[in-house]
Parts: sequence; structure tokens; C-alpha cells
Amino acid sequence: MTSRFDRLKREIWNLPNMITIGRVLLIPPVLLLIDKSDPYLCVLSMLLFMLASALDLADGWLARRQGLVTVFGKFMDPLADKIMVTALLVYLVADARVPAWMVALLLTREFYISGLRLLAASDGVVIAASSGGKLKTAFQLVGICFLLVHYRYRLPFTDDSIDFNKIGLVLLFFSILASLSSAWSYTRDFGAAMRASRADSDPEDVDAGAPQDD
Repeated sequence: MTSRFDRLKREIWNLPNMITIGRVLLIPPVLLLIDKSDPYLCVLSMLLFMLASALDLADGWLARRQGLVTVFGKFMDPLADKIMVTALLVYLVADARVPAWMVALLLTREFYISGLRLLAASDGVVIAASSGGKLKTAFQLVGICFLLVHYRYRLPFTDDSIDFNKIGLVLLFFSILASLSSAWSYTRDFGAAMRASRADSDPEDVDAGAPQDD
């Protein structure tokens, strides 16, 4: 019993995994700061979101560098990303900063790709991340930063101002385009990988016209 507990402790209790858990714990403060509807607090919420995004890079790098890649980390790292992005997008819809249809498309794509990955994994097939998926993530994260800031701010030393929410919506729209493109790419790669997997596992790879032993 003790050895099992020790193994579980080693699996979870390390710096990269603690950073991953810390990213999840940053979600409530970010949402609370948005809820205050104060321009300065909105900027602070954006900074916390940027910190969480930076920690996403740090935990993976540390895990590989220190040889601390664990099953828990592999599961929790992408889950933490999805929890944070989903929570923020849903809240931004509730706060009328983002149209519901945009978030519905993005989340539908996420569930669809996750389903494809699970189906592929059940056959021992791994679908590599596409460049479109990475582009989608980049547009999405930067767009969320602008949406969190939300308000119109005057540029220093000028009479001009920037509407951060409008810029965020444009970036989120580009994220949707990249999202749909990458979904098609994943679907194509999934089909090709599954056909190849079944062809490799098919025992009837002998020429049908060749004589065979009884």
C-alpha cells in the first residue's frame, strides 16, 4: 500500500505538474477580475492569462529537461489548456463580449478533434498536430488577450484610441478559419492513418491468385 502511494506521489508531486495545476488555479482569479468590469482589472486579468499561457510552455519544457514526463502530466497539461480556454470563452459570451456562434464553432471543433484522437488512439494510431492547429491556437490566445482587456484605450501622445474588443473578435474570427482548416486536415490524416493501420493488420496480404497450403 505504501509503495503504491509513493509511486502515485512521484507521479503527481513534481514541479512541472505543480505548475500545470497552478494554471488551473489561475482560472477563478481571471474570471473574478473580468466580473468587476473595471478597465484596470481587465488588464490585470489579461496579464494573469498571459502568465498561465507562459506557464504552459514552462511546464512541458521542465518535464522534458528534468526527465519528469508522467502519465498524469500528459493527461493534465492539455486538459488544463482546454479548461482555461473553455471557461474564458463561455464567460466572455455570458458577458456579451463574444457572439455565441463563434464560441460554439470553436468548442465543437475541439470536441470533434478530441473524439478523432481517441478513436485513433484506440487503434494505436497517433495523429500529429497540424500547422493549422498551431495557428488556430496562436490566434485564439492573442484574441482572448484582447477580449479580456475589452475596453477602448487611448494611444499615448495621440488622439487616437484602440478598441481592444473589436480587435479580439477579428483575431477570434481568424482562429475559427484556422480551426475549420485544421479540422479538415485532421479528418483527412485520421482517415489515411486508420486505412494504413487496418492494411498493416490485415492478415490477407497474400496475392489472392497464389497457391496456398491447406
